[in-house]
Amino acid sequence: MDKDKEIPEERRERLRQQEWKNNPTGNLNDSLNRGSNGSLVDLVGSLGWKGTGILILIIIFGFIIYALFLR
Repeated sequence: MDKDKEIPEERRERLRQQEWKNNPTGNLNDSLNRGSNGSLVDLVGSLGWKGTGILILIIIFGFIIYALFLR
């Protein structure tokens, strides 16, 4: 898309994505502390696909452990 024809929301999102690419460690910290005012989309977006996969595996293993031992 041409940068001159972007709507403000698209421009903000593009700038946010560039910031995440330039500073992944700071954005990871922001995403982990975003529970009080953020969303799951921000967390997953800052973690990337590997971090998201690890998060999903932790949730699945936690549920299995709960189902087997704490019931």
